[in-house]
Amino acid sequence: MSTFIYLQAGGSSIMGLLPILLMFVIMYFFFIRPQVKKQKEQNNFIGSIKKGDEVVTSSGLIGKIESIVGDEVTLQADPKTFLRFTKSAISKEMTESYLKTKQA
Repeated sequence: MSTFIYLQAGGSSIMGLLPILLMFVIMYFFFIRPQVKKQKEQNNFIGSIKKGDEVVTSSGLIGKIESIVGDEVTLQADPKTFLRFTKSAISKEMTESYLKTKQA
């Protein structure tokens, strides 16, 4: 017969929680922080749009900003076509300077 000796781990409970805490820290830096940064950039962009900017809406419509009144933006899609959107529907800029920086 063989005798088994069972040893109980004498580590603290913090060492048991360390992997879980480490997982939350990794999730924060890989998921939450980039999303917050992206949202902040989007809010800055929406705050900086002005008449004459060419933009793309979240639905894919490309147009030039004709007017901005409060939270409402009027886009000119064609010479005789004007559409009203909220500022939050604008997703990105399509001006020459923006396109050049994205291609480089």
